[in-house]
Amino acid sequence: MKLVLLFTGRACISLGSRTRAIGNAAKSQIVTNVRNTIHGFKKLHGRSFDDPIVQTERIRLPYELQKMPNGSAGVKVRYLEEERPFAIEQVTGMLLAKLKETSENALKKPVADCVISIPSFFTDAERRSVMAAAQVAGLNCLRLMNETTAVALAYGIYKQDLPPLDEKPRNVVFIDMGHSAYQVSVCAFNKGKLKVLATTFDPYLGGRNFDEALVDYFCDEFKTKYKINVKENSRALLRLYQECEKLKKLMSANASDLPLNIECFMNDLDVSSKMNRAQFEQLCASLLARVEPPLKAVMEQANLQREDISSIEIVGGATRIPAVKEQITKFFLKDISTTLNADEAVARGCALQCAILSPAFKVREFSITDLVPYSITLRWKTSFEDGTGECEVFCKNHPAPFSKVITFHKKEPFELEAFYTNLHEVPYPDARIGSFTIQNVFPQSDGDSSKVKVKVRVNIHGIFSVASASVIEKQNLEGDHSDAPMETETSFKNENKDNMDKMQVDQEEGGQQKCHAEHTPEEEIDHTGAKTKSAVSDKQDRLNQTLKKGKVKSIDLPIQSSLCRQLGQDLLNSYIENEGKMIMQDKLEKERNDAKNAVEEYVYDFRDRLGTVYEKFITPEDMNKLSVILEDTENWLYEDGEDQPKQVYVDKLQELKKYGQPIQMKYMEHEERPKALNDLGKKIQLVMKVIEAYRNKDERYDHLDPAEMEKVEKYISDAMSWLNSKMNAQNKLSLTQDPVVKVSEIVAKSKELDNFCNPIIYKPKPKVEVPEDKAKANSEHNGPMDGQSGNETKSDSTKDSSQHTKSSGEMEVD
Repeated sequence: MKLVLLFTGRACISLGSRTRAIGNAAKSQIVTNVRNTIHGFKKLHGRSFDDPIVQTERIRLPYELQKMPNGSAGVKVRYLEEERPFAIEQVTGMLLAKLKETSENALKKPVADCVISIPSFFTDAERRSVMAAAQVAGLNCLRLMNETTAVALAYGIYKQDLPPLDEKPRNVVFIDMGHSAYQVSVCAFNKGKLKVLATTFDPYLGGRNFDEALVDYFCDEFKTKYKINVKENSRALLRLYQECEKLKKLMSANASDLPLNIECFMNDLDVSSKMNRAQFEQLCASLLARVEPPLKAVMEQANLQREDISSIEIVGGATRIPAVKEQITKFFLKDISTTLNADEAVARGCALQCAILSPAFKVREFSITDLVPYSITLRWKTSFEDGTGECEVFCKNHPAPFSKVITFHKKEPFELEAFYTNLHEVPYPDARIGSFTIQNVFPQSDGDSSKVKVKVRVNIHGIFSVASASVIEKQNLEGDHSDAPMETETSFKNENKDNMDKMQVDQEEGGQQKCHAEHTPEEEIDHTGAKTKSAVSDKQDRLNQTLKKGKVKSIDLPIQSSLCRQLGQDLLNSYIENEGKMIMQDKLEKERNDAKNAVEEYVYDFRDRLGTVYEKFITPEDMNKLSVILEDTENWLYEDGEDQPKQVYVDKLQELKKYGQPIQMKYMEHEERPKALNDLGKKIQLVMKVIEAYRNKDERYDHLDPAEMEKVEKYISDAMSWLNSKMNAQNKLSLTQDPVVKVSEIVAKSKELDNFCNPIIYKPKPKVEVPEDKAKANSEHNGPMDGQSGNETKSDSTKDSSQHTKSSGEMEVD
């Protein structure tokens, strides 16, 4: 089964002395369990503890952040009565494991695969961190899907009026402003095809920033008005955040003054204030000014004008703010569309992607081409004076998933360093992606440099890697050799170039999507490191000359990778093991709580019934005794029995049932006995009527065997005697006494009567055979009447044998 996971910034996990609460159960504990309730941890993925973003978030978060042994950011909470550090991968793993459990309970099937949505601005380190979290939860992530791409898929796959592939595409802008981030993308739609043209973002602008503006305003007001410093009290601050969020939502629908009232807010003080939409927009003027720049940037990157845009679709909770909508409308000079579900559009897109990736579902053909959000460059050491060479392998907004092959001429193993070209564009402090060492490279047998082909890839998750490397070994070659230090065979979309050969780029992992791009001229780097271009025909000529001179053999080379902030496999295994232990602890605690609740429920339910329906079935002495037992059990539950092992509660429930079950049995027997007796009595009367008809020579029963009918008479006589004796004996007993006959015995007697009598009294009559000549005459004389078919006549002649057979010369008509 496939699972869709919407990775939101509002996810919540609360850790306690015995178990964990996740989701809504945890959200309700944000105020009561402040230090141990984790939320807003999405931004901490793949980052070191010393990261400026982590340090900024640290001030905002009510729980404690901690530096993990590998330098990454983690959280420190109290769990199972001890201080425990958890890596962010573990925290997200907890959330994903809970979603997995919920899905499996709903589907009644195991869940193995999933699609997880992430912000489009996540870097490689952040993406790998989320992938590791999925492994901690025991899930196989089929795709990390950018949130705006998921929204675009949810929008486009149902559209029936998209232009054909050979026509100009329909351009749609998708704007997503959620709790903590703002993302914009422009997508081009054709029938069965989606291509992301450009994407921009502000990772630090979202609904929470508008909440913070309100919180800061009211904190200042309460400091002046009530002489209290709200920011010194974590619980009070969280309550103010919750109330400000509610107020913000109310102001989206109402422009008048709205009150803010919080009882027992801080130091037993009740606080109150008010706010209206105009004041709110004035407070948030600096935030609203940040709405337009990403819109302008995405249009420039996509080389589009306002008139090229067909529709503007908005999603995310913060887009409900009227001032945000106004800024978007003002920029595009056209109305915005709210047809997509603002809260569920990302999840719907992920669900559709799941269906596309799964062979179990038949989905309309729909190809998805995403993009690379940041340009990526490779650097390597050379033997030239400058010592290094560089090549930008993926430019910003390059189609993805995508692979490229680079050709090097080397005599020894070499290292490639991948990094983001323009660090100022990347919301991450480290430009490094990772280093990749190509091993087992040696000179050719004739001493020349070996030709090494390296394939680099941005995969379906948006993660860069050196996918493979191979050396081209020459055999029996003659003639000159190229001394170019590096060649690149690139394949990327260039719609403005003509006379290019079409080629299919390497199929990406997962085998779902294929990118078709145009082949570009071969790139070479000379000794100075400058890039030069040679014609495609020159490359083809060299290739033909090589083939003529001799044979070549390709040998795969091992690659050693060292990735920035990569989680070690041993550490990941320990996280997986710890998550398994916590799941088991949660399960044991749930079973213990269920057993305790079962005792409490039995006490309350039985006490209520004792005073109502069970009252007539217990003596006053036993009633007093049982009431005392129930009261003692209730007191025990809230005192010594508050925290006991599961088996103690199970034993306590069994002890209570020893007193309660006999009373419950008497009540049930009393309620169900009349119906059972009535059913048995009706069956006896029915058989007696058949016996009476048989005695009166009724022709319907004249075929029955006399000896068998005698047995039936005797059986019915015995059954009547048994029924009368049991009823008389039962009527002499009081309701507090055990019944003489149980309902199960009466039902068994009824079934026994059916099994013995029915085969005899309902024995069918033997069929009467009609001579051929008489049957023929009968059929000629009794032909079908007007309006009556021959089939109806035939069916009448074969009616049940209980009907009297008519003579051939007679016919009855109703």
